Amino acid sequence: MPHDINLITTIAAGLGLAMIMGFIASRLRMPPLVGYLVAGIIIGPSTPGYVADVALAGQLAEIGVMLLMFGVGLHFSMDDLLAVKRIAVPGAIVQIAVATAMGMGVAIWLWDWSLGAGVVFGLALSVASTVVLLRALEARGVLDSVNGQIAVGWLVVEDLIMVLVLVLLPPMAGLLGGKVDEAAQGAAAAGTSVWLTIGITLAKVAAFIGLMLVVGRKVFPMLLWQVARTGSRELFTLCVVAAAVGVAYGSAKLFDVSFALGAFFAGMMMRESEYSHRAADESLPLRDAFAVLFFVSVGMLFDPQVLLDEPLKVLAVAAIIIVGKTVAAMALVLAFRYPLNTALTVGASLAQIGEFSFILAGLGVALGLLPVEGQSLILAGALISIALNSVVFSAISPLQNWLRKHSELARKLEARTDPLAELPMSTDQAQLTGQVVLVGYGRVGRRIARALREQKIAYVVAEQNREIVERLRGRGVAAVCGDAADPAVLIQAHIHRAGTLVIATPDTLKVRKMVETARTLNPGVEILVRSHNEEEAELLSKENIGTVFLGEEQLALGMARHILARHGGGKD
Repeated sequence: MPHDINLITTIAAGLGLAMIMGFIASRLRMPPLVGYLVAGIIIGPSTPGYVADVALAGQLAEIGVMLLMFGVGLHFSMDDLLAVKRIAVPGAIVQIAVATAMGMGVAIWLWDWSLGAGVVFGLALSVASTVVLLRALEARGVLDSVNGQIAVGWLVVEDLIMVLVLVLLPPMAGLLGGKVDEAAQGAAAAGTSVWLTIGITLAKVAAFIGLMLVVGRKVFPMLLWQVARTGSRELFTLCVVAAAVGVAYGSAKLFDVSFALGAFFAGMMMRESEYSHRAADESLPLRDAFAVLFFVSVGMLFDPQVLLDEPLKVLAVAAIIIVGKTVAAMALVLAFRYPLNTALTVGASLAQIGEFSFILAGLGVALGLLPVEGQSLILAGALISIALNSVVFSAISPLQNWLRKHSELARKLEARTDPLAELPMSTDQAQLTGQVVLVGYGRVGRRIARALREQKIAYVVAEQNREIVERLRGRGVAAVCGDAADPAVLIQAHIHRAGTLVIATPDTLKVRKMVETARTLNPGVEILVRSHNEEEAELLSKENIGTVFLGEEQLALGMARHILARHGGGKD
């Protein structure tokens, strides 16, 4: 052809082969993303045959990261982020420190690498991939659950820390035994200290977040509303994609934050619009397509030769990522007195590495800190951990059951010694007869609670998020902390004297266990359950779980009642 078609060829080869390999992986009962990774290896420079453009594939993958993080932001409010700050902030900081120490220890003491190489290597192993996490949470329908919010909030904090690391590494390369780049030399000549660099970086991040909170909350919803008024679907879709990519690019250029973080905050601000759900639906096909290209690009970077040359080192890297980070994260979550299920979910979420690890490894090699071998080991660890992450998530439930059965320590950890797991002695016991037990205090639960409060109907909230429980108790609301699938939590909520059990949590996997406990303790209790789709609602209804409310159906009924009331009033 007379013109350059590298971009078209890369997209066609990447998506086409990913579809074939993903289908084969699915037929072999493996996650499709394993097939996407294999597709990347096949068209990568380390295998014979056609070689796709690695640089173009990386940029396409970056677009996928932007769109995916934008979609998460559309479902993740600032309140959700602040609700998990007490565990996400210290948890992410300590976990990064522990994982970095593990990586440094192996690199320096066992492999005789330099201090700088150990620091870069450890940091690269410490940060998880947001893309991989989101795919795993979405696949299991727990993205909107408390566990999902904690995991996402944790990774957002990790991203912020990595932004700071990427800015500080070049000026500190000389101190760590690497090359000093031109920008760092100029800063040293001008007398710019490392502390000033840190201050400038923090100021830029704070300015970006402040701008998004103050201006973005007003500009984005208004922009979406104005475009929606045109009635053009393609213009609306274009507005959504342009906002995601444009804000991500602008934030990276002006404020030195990552593309992913910029897109995430853009989505959070656009969530304030009444059209946020439509925006999420319109951008979904693009998000899925470009997310596939992300996994393909990871496979393209991998050189299978490292598995033959350094098998023990690869195993050590995989062990740090999958075992070391998981155990460290679980210990931190349990230390904050969250239940075992939350600890296992957060641990599985961090048992992989991704985009920031690649960027950090590349920067480390460019600065003369990390040997090329280290970059290959990091890529090998990423490929193995990403491929196994679905297996790790699938192991959560059987592992939890096994630990409960065989481990005295696990049973002690789940014992309700937490003061937030019991109702305060000051709770008015007279109100706890015929009360409503409300499981989940998210967007739906908050609205139900407000309606009950307005009608002066007594209720008890059962919620896994400790911060929410503390806030409710501060307002005088009866609330207990814990997983309502645990009978002890419903017992503390006085389910045996309750009139109604309302399950408003988005995680419906444990509904049957909650209902079984409630009916055992209170056979006459009325049960109301929230459902997300028609198939699930039909199945729950057939099992006589209780009265099932489907979101779309209730919306249609509400609109129909309004129309009938209006027309009925007109006839009178």
